[in-house]
Formats: sequence, structure tokens, C-alpha cells
Amino acid sequence: MRHISKVLLSLSAASLLMVGCTQETQNQIGRAINNWTGTNGVLEVYAGDKLVRRFVKIDKLSTATGTNSSADRPYRFGNGYLDANLNGLADKEESYVYFEISDYSTQYVFYEAPKVMPVQ
Repeated sequence: MRHISKVLLSLSAASLLMVGCTQETQNQIGRAINNWTGTNGVLEVYAGDKLVRRFVKIDKLSTATGTNSSADRPYRFGNGYLDANLNGLADKEESYVYFEISDYSTQYVFYEAPKVMPVQ
């Protein structure tokens, strides 16, 4: 319950700050929110209903923007370990790679990997 209260308080504070911002500042904040930053992201790529690729330990997934404009491009990019055997782990033989995923032809799910809690 305390976690929910903290989240609500943070959202309220962010809303109040946004009211005092110019439109351009709000747009920049919005673009920053589009870029996920964490420490343990997972990206799963699907062909229909079949999982075909997984990248793990992604620290940032970004939305590409135009070189001569601030318009978003229709793809995301990032770095992470290619989970070649799809076991959900970055094994020692798996490489840290750069990747891009298209909004047009790719079905994907991106999430933060849950922390594994010991069973008590």
C-alpha cells in the first residue's frame, strides 16, 4: 500500500510541474518519457504467436528521431544481450549487441524483468 501512495504522490508532483512548463518543455519531457531507462529490460520479438528473438539486460530502449527534425521515426533501438537459446538469461557465450525494431513489421513486447524473490 505504501508503494501505491508513493507512486500517486510522484504522479501528482509531476502533474503540478507540467502545468508550469511551456509547450516546448512539455514536448521535450514527453520525448524523454518515450525512452525507457532501467537496468534489466527484456525485449521479446514475435512472428505471429511464436517467440523468435529475445534480448535481455537492456539498460535503455530509445525511440529514434529524425536527423533534421524532431519527429519520431518508426523504430526503436537499444543494446542488450541476444538470448540465443531463449532461456531468459545472458549466458556467457551470448553476445552484447545493438538492435533495432520496426513499428511496421515487428510484434514485440518490452518489459522490465521481475526481480526473482527467494521462496521462504
